[in-house]
Amino acid sequence: MTDLDPVPAATPEPDLGALTEQVAEQSRFVAPLLETVGRVVVGQPRMVERLLIGLLTGGHVLLEGVPGLAKTLTVSTLAAAVEARFQRIQFTPDLLPADLLGTLVYNQAEGNFLVKKGPIFANVVLADEVNRAPAKVQSALLEAMQERQVTIGETTYPLPRPFLVLATQNPIEQEGTYPLPEAQVDRFMLKTVVGYPTRDEELEIMRRMSHATDLPETRPVVTPAQILSARHVVGQVYVDARVEEYVVDLVLATRDPKARGVSGLEGLVSNGASPRASIALALAARAHAFLQGRAYVTPDDVRALALDVLRHRVAVTYEAEAEEVTSEAIVRRVLEAVPVP
Repeated sequence: MTDLDPVPAATPEPDLGALTEQVAEQSRFVAPLLETVGRVVVGQPRMVERLLIGLLTGGHVLLEGVPGLAKTLTVSTLAAAVEARFQRIQFTPDLLPADLLGTLVYNQAEGNFLVKKGPIFANVVLADEVNRAPAKVQSALLEAMQERQVTIGETTYPLPRPFLVLATQNPIEQEGTYPLPEAQVDRFMLKTVVGYPTRDEELEIMRRMSHATDLPETRPVVTPAQILSARHVVGQVYVDARVEEYVVDLVLATRDPKARGVSGLEGLVSNGASPRASIALALAARAHAFLQGRAYVTPDDVRALALDVLRHRVAVTYEAEAEEVTSEAIVRRVLEAVPVP
């Protein structure tokens, strides 16, 4: 870089006092929302928080976990609490793009074609077992996720706002599944691995489900308009220049670990995270700070979301697979090695 080259400007520091008041005002719905979801879903606070971050940023979320961990229940409960239109799509090998997007139907009475919109036209779309659908369906879903629009025939239709895809996949059963294309995986802001509940949580689940014939009714506590308003404030949460540099350093370290001072990963990384990862990590950290009631991002916000943002964007080599080194292990090593500001 020469003296004549422009230097990218850091994010200007806002009036943190006024911004803190905006965060407090716009985040009032968070506690009632968590309480409403908690009446139905036992435990899984990490999954619920990631879903909220997706909702507050418009970032799609991929949930990976074995069956029976309340992934579908959590998503449907959250959608009901937000007063959003919810659609669940069970992905199967025989699913067609028209089953997802909609199609043209011929009207014999009037002699023309009418548009029958598919289930993708919703605020919250649950793509259950997303890796079971073939390539054409994945391609159709990709357009909806990235462009927030759908093409039926020769006409393009915008999707409702907010629009969010929450997808699930089973990490154990691989028979009859299709690996998701890298381009589509990269469109998911977060990939959250859903674990088993604790002993106390499972005891509560058993007691609650054994004695209740019906789940508690979920009533809306926030509107889509409030979510969109909160998104505007999330985008204004302050990120210091040193935190911005930390985000970029983490992403760059996944591409060339040795050049960024991370040892022990030689020959293990095939492809690192794309620039989309830097954008996603900074935005997710903003949403994390917002949920904590803060108007500024700390390195801890970045570290809290780094694994979920990066684990699905790092591709390992055959050597790493032979040594049973996962992308998650690589991201953890990067987090340990890159200096924290």
